[in-house]
This record gives sequence, C-alpha cells and structure tokens, in this order.
Amino acid sequence: MTLALRRAFALALLAPAALAAQRPTTAADVRRILFPLAEDSMAGRMTGSPGEAMAARFIAAEMQRIGLTPLGDSGYFQKVPVAAVPLAQTRRGRTERVVLLKSFAERDTFPVERRRPSVNVLGVLEGSDPVLKDEIVLIDAHFDHVGVGQAVNGDSIYNGADDDASGVVAVLEIARQLATGPRPKRTVLFVTTTGEEVGMFGTRWFIDHPPIPLARFVANMEIEMIGRPDSLAGGPGKAWLTGFERSNMGEQLAAAGIPIVADQRPDQHFFERSDNIVFARRGIVAHTLSTYNLHTDYHQPTDDVRGADFEHMAAVINAAARATRVLADGPKPEWKPGGQPAAPAPRP
Repeated sequence: MTLALRRAFALALLAPAALAAQRPTTAADVRRILFPLAEDSMAGRMTGSPGEAMAARFIAAEMQRIGLTPLGDSGYFQKVPVAAVPLAQTRRGRTERVVLLKSFAERDTFPVERRRPSVNVLGVLEGSDPVLKDEIVLIDAHFDHVGVGQAVNGDSIYNGADDDASGVVAVLEIARQLATGPRPKRTVLFVTTTGEEVGMFGTRWFIDHPPIPLARFVANMEIEMIGRPDSLAGGPGKAWLTGFERSNMGEQLAAAGIPIVADQRPDQHFFERSDNIVFARRGIVAHTLSTYNLHTDYHQPTDDVRGADFEHMAAVINAAARATRVLADGPKPEWKPGGQPAAPAPRP
C-alpha cells in the first residue's frame, strides 16, 4: 500500500466529531478521495479482486468517519456471492470471468481458489421527520471497474477515475454534507455497489436482498462519470439526468435552481446502461446523474486522475447534494404515464 493511501485510510478513521461544520465540497475534497480510489495500487478495482476489497475498505472507513450508520450484513459491507470460472479463450488478457451466484451455499460448491470476496458498501443517515423518515432516498454509485487488462502504450491498469471513482467521491461527499448539516426529513441510504461492469452484480444482489424493504424506497439518484465537463450539458458544473422525460424528478430539481438538464444523447440509452435501471424496473423512480461527454478514455488505461477536472467535480457534487436535499425534504417524485420501464423477466 502506498504512503498516500495509508494516509488516506488514517484520515478516514478519524472520529465523526472531528469533522468541520457543514461546508460545500471543494476541489481539495475531491482530490483527497479520488486519488486513492483511482491509484495503481487498486489495480482497476475488478469485481472479486484484492483491489476491489481495498477500495471497499477505504469507502467503509470514509462512511465511518462521516458518521453513517452501517447497514450491511457485516458492518458496512453487504457480502455478494461471486466466483471465477475459466474462460475457454482469453479476453483482454484474462483467463477467467466472475459470475454472480444464487447464494453463498452455491458459492461454497466452488473450489476455494475460485471463490471471490465481493461486497457492496452501505451506510445510512436516518431522517428527522417522524413520518417521512420511514421513506428512503437512495444515493449510489458503483465502485468497481474493469481491472488489469491488455496494455496500451505500456499501461495495463484500467484505473476508472471517471468510471466510476468520480461517482463514489460524490456519494461520500453528499453524505458528508448532509451528515454535518440539518438532518434530512427522509432517511438517505448511501450505497456503493460492486459488479456494475460485469452485469450489475451488486445491484442485482441488493435488490434481491434489500436491507430495507423496497416498498419504502421513494427515489434513487445514481451518480456515474462526473469527472469531466460535458458541453451539451452546459459546460463545467452542469450535469444531465438520464431518462429525464420519464418522471418529474428532473423538473423538480430544475425548479429548485439545480443545474441539471435532460440527457442530450438519448440514442446512447444511458438510462438503461447503469444501475438505476435495476431499481427503475422495480417501480422506484430512479435516474442517473452524469456529465459523461463520450471521451475516448472510456474503459481505457488513460481513464486516470490526470483527466479529472476537480473544480467541475466539486461544483457538480454541490449541486447533487442540493438535489439530494430536495428529494429528501420535498414531494416524492413520480413516474409520468408510460415512463416506468417494464418489470424484469424472471431470471432462471
């Protein structure tokens, strides 16, 4: 573990009482969290890898520092049963792939060397309203990436700074802001999931094994790829919302003065390509906040911290924190007619 990462872990374990009064996120806050998550020692945070486990511990330490209540089955961790199966042919230099299993009992049928530790990381901030605190607003991002693969110009580590360490920074900073200010009326659940890149494993497991009944969830805002400005969203500090036209969530946020616009690239089907779709298909009003501008570093080793715009990220995170407050304190969003996606077909 590098010196920078050791210092980051040590800082994350400070007592919640040591936190400063509520303040907006700064570029320095972004750098403090983004650098450890996207550094080479994390080895691209592949699902089931030691790098993923290291990232999960770092995120859990941050949640503890903030003062979130753990909501996993093992502290802040919700264990996810995955195993590795051999590939008949290599892909991007790999000889195996990870699969999501139906249960931990099934995982125990695999040889020990094929079992992979994998977790979601969950922390909750209880609401202050005697009635509304029973309703849940979910703020999430996936913390996995695609690991180590075929070298490009001598670099084989796919760091995933934008995809989606940037979203994890947002989840943690939104949590910090809400935890150090007036308590939101609704309970806010902060989750970072594993396995998005290999089939939304973490979210699928979470949906099937929710720590809080899904009937209590009223809104989900996922945050994915906010590391760089998008000119179609209006430039630095501006973000877009996938599936904007499907519900009134985006309109509620825009009416509150939050700089969020509709996704300008509907042909890319971003609404269906992130973890939010799993929740949306269960009836929860769920969208993804992003500033992805189709940069060419997507899923390449060049997606590292050198491409991050820290001032832009801080501005978007501050907007997202305000958006979370609107969702937690205001009217719950609703699907528009025909906006809710179809329920998923039963999985075999």
